Amino acid sequence: MMVTNYSIPGVYLEQVLPIPAPEFLTGVPAFLGFTNAQNQGINKPIMLNLWPQFEGYFGRLEPSEPNYLGYAVRGFFENGGRLCYVVPLGERVTLAAFQAGLEAVEALAEIDLICAPDIMLLTQRERLEAQAAIIEHCEKLGSRFAILDAQNVSSREIQQPTSNSAAMYAPWLKVQDAQNYVPPCGHVAGVYAKSDRAGGIHQSPANYVLEGVLDLSYHFSQEELQLLHRPDAIGGINCIRALTGRGIRIWGTRTLSKDPNWRYINGRRLFINVHRWVERHLADVAFEPNDFKLWVRIERELTHYCESLFEQGALKGATTQEAFYVKCDAETNPPELINSGQVVTEIGLAPVIPSEFIVVRLIHGASGVAIA
Repeated sequence: MMVTNYSIPGVYLEQVLPIPAPEFLTGVPAFLGFTNAQNQGINKPIMLNLWPQFEGYFGRLEPSEPNYLGYAVRGFFENGGRLCYVVPLGERVTLAAFQAGLEAVEALAEIDLICAPDIMLLTQRERLEAQAAIIEHCEKLGSRFAILDAQNVSSREIQQPTSNSAAMYAPWLKVQDAQNYVPPCGHVAGVYAKSDRAGGIHQSPANYVLEGVLDLSYHFSQEELQLLHRPDAIGGINCIRALTGRGIRIWGTRTLSKDPNWRYINGRRLFINVHRWVERHLADVAFEPNDFKLWVRIERELTHYCESLFEQGALKGATTQEAFYVKCDAETNPPELINSGQVVTEIGLAPVIPSEFIVVRLIHGASGVAIA
């Protein structure tokens, strides 16, 4: 906002564009799982705001039941989640049922995360196919991020897919009332939601204590941690660690991408959020005359939105020119594109990068020890 030096009494008019408030929530997962859904209907998303609602729909958790859906949803609410959708897939554990559940949430605009703890009940081949289907779903829509569970095996046996729009977590968790260890995706999704509220979607959902967790299925050694999360690695497994005096925490913030531009979860989710904003706020420009007035309008609205991201601290740089650019003009829209009915806008963002490796140097000198 321009600040004017009011030295002469009078009435001054200033045009102030309000910072757009978030019009949709983030950290809202869809949980796909196998459960008794006779009273609710298979593949019908059910919105939940509290954990007791799950028990009201599907009954109390039974440790003898061979599924993980209930523990994941409970872990979501225990760790700060406030809104989720549950998609019951029925009681038969099949790959086809899971794929049908993905189709059921495709039109659900409220969600931005996908969790499917019960795919770990499938055979190894089906599990890999199911994870590939989740990744394809998220990348096709462009508005969702997948939280995947690694197998409950040692670090060297973990199979890792590749994706810009997914992250994987290990090991599994020991929680109350469960006879066996459970996948961590629900607890992690709750941390995503809590982190989004506390610092924004551009903040890394890492170094948070996992609530409701009693123990881990594996306590990785330093050698195993280096294998899963090497400093020079691009993409990797995000480890959950029991840290002395600090509890059990998420200790990683990387996607499964091999592209260094999409290495960090917060950077990828920032662009996903921009995608969602564009879909919601620029949908009404369809069928408008593709001319200079339209280009100016699109560029103005996107620039204003990107300025709000900069003011929130989501972008790096000392000035807005260093943080982002928006370009919609005759150069991005040559005659051949206009004649084909397209309007093209380029957006460049410089997301903040998390401080993964903090180095403290102890300098020994004649005057003593100094910290640099």
